[in-house]
Amino acid sequence: MKKLYILLLIGFTVSILSCEVDDICLEPTTPQLIIRFYDAANPTVKKTATNLNVWINGKDSIIKNKTLDSISIPLNTADNQTIYKFSSANLVDEITYTYQRNEIFVSKSCGYKTVFQNIIASKPTANWIKQMIIINPTIENEKNAHIYIMH
Repeated sequence: MKKLYILLLIGFTVSILSCEVDDICLEPTTPQLIIRFYDAANPTVKKTATNLNVWINGKDSIIKNKTLDSISIPLNTADNQTIYKFSSANLVDEITYTYQRNEIFVSKSCGYKTVFQNIIASKPTANWIKQMIIINPTIENEKNAHIYIMH
């Protein structure tokens, strides 16, 4: 009988110690694309975009009538491209972001995050955006800008 209690105690202790605590996800998940706006005439000077609107066709604006010198926008995690429209002062440019997706396991509580690699930005129009410079072609965090837009 004593052996049975000892075995039950050991079994109970092992089962309690093997349980994991349900964590709250504190780590960042899928990062957004960080864009900074610069003056096309003087590329070292930040320049705010006035009355800025940013949207995907058929969706609500992500940014609406703001004056900003930088923005962060999400990329599509289910496809290898995202097409955004940017307007400032009633001029609209369309930018297509093409990339490769890589899912990385973060933790049990956070699940997976998508890292975007080899990002390419192309635009068929130049209404107010004069040039784009890709600073970091891999989007794995939101610490620094990934693309500069000159206008």
